[in-house]
Amino acid sequence: MAASPSTARAINDRLALRLLQQEGPLTAGQLKTLTGLSRPTVADLVERLQDSGLVRVVGETGDRRRGPNARLYGIVADRAHLAALDVRTHSVSVVVADLLGETLTEAVLPIGSDTATEAAVERAVALLERTAGQAGSVPLHSVGIGAPGLVDPVTGELRDSSGLPAWHRRLVAVLQERLPATVLVENETNLAALAEQRLGAARGQDTFVLLWLGHGVGAAVVLDGKLRRGASGGAGEIAFLPVPGTSRLPSAVACDGGFHTLAGSTGIAELAARYGIAAVPAPQEPPSAALVRTAVRAVGGAPAKEARSAAAFLDDLADRLALGAAAEEARSAAAFLDDLADRLALGAAAVSAVLDPGRIVLAGEAGHAGGEALAARVEDRLAAMSPLRTEVRAGALGGAAVLRGALLTARDAAQDELFAPQVL
Repeated sequence: MAASPSTARAINDRLALRLLQQEGPLTAGQLKTLTGLSRPTVADLVERLQDSGLVRVVGETGDRRRGPNARLYGIVADRAHLAALDVRTHSVSVVVADLLGETLTEAVLPIGSDTATEAAVERAVALLERTAGQAGSVPLHSVGIGAPGLVDPVTGELRDSSGLPAWHRRLVAVLQERLPATVLVENETNLAALAEQRLGAARGQDTFVLLWLGHGVGAAVVLDGKLRRGASGGAGEIAFLPVPGTSRLPSAVACDGGFHTLAGSTGIAELAARYGIAAVPAPQEPPSAALVRTAVRAVGGAPAKEARSAAAFLDDLADRLALGAAAEEARSAAAFLDDLADRLALGAAAVSAVLDPGRIVLAGEAGHAGGEALAARVEDRLAAMSPLRTEVRAGALGGAAVLRGALLTARDAAQDELFAPQVL
């Protein structure tokens, strides 16, 4: 059935807006080529989009010839502002961006563990309001929030989770009450997966699992292009996975004894201490990330070598470093990365056996710090443990992935509404 003229116009407008979003400013001639529409049709849609305040002339091409085809049309990025929040146990980070996702302002606020719930909420709200004000007078259209814990897949609300600060859940409720903007909350690891899929180590992957290695441990599952949250929003709560190498089993209220014990920041720090590895983390950085980064630097960033024994590799490395203290440091660092890879492979193998994702991304601050040196070691161990071919890649975005994912969520929501076809 052929579309009505009004429906066809709405579809063409949406297509043009998406092209302008993805490609940047375009001339009418370029829009004609990319859409396959006739010149008069493109001229009409450009006029409609200008009248609606979504598109404007942002410059001209270098052509000598003047006229409509030489003008560059771009989306009015300041039509609306967006905000993203990364809510951690002891801090909250905020980014404010324009409609195209370009960062305008950003800020971070530490929140101590002894801060009362209402005080923590008011400080976080004030941070968002102050940061948004610094970006200008344009109102916030959508706000994306990434937080640890379970998000109810039906209501979209952050569930009350033991072990997490009470101000997390209260903050989401207060923002939803006070802001005229659309407020969207999602589990932090799921947002990291969205960001790595669009911008990072999982780009172009329809099926993969992201393993988050930060202060805590989590996983996000993307199958056939869709983020899978599970019946209660708990898909990927790998911290509770019972694994060998721990003294007890996890419980319904605590992940101590689960995979978290081996791969969480505290567990990695304890492992590093056995090998004499020390590092001072940056503000708000998990200690594990600094320790892993230090170890990777000590071994020169070299990945595991399947075709060479560990002893031969270390001997060659010692020769290059002229033996001595540097060689001993490299040996300890390599042994630490090997043991850490053994730990991570336990969780990765369970994920691979159940989901067969084809790719696992070691994300978060520690996963990013490990780089190829750690990812290759985990991949080697997976290959020995499972017949299922699974690539392991280091996350490209580090701890910034949560904010990037929250901003992408806010941008998608705003564009879906503002770019929605108006069918008359």
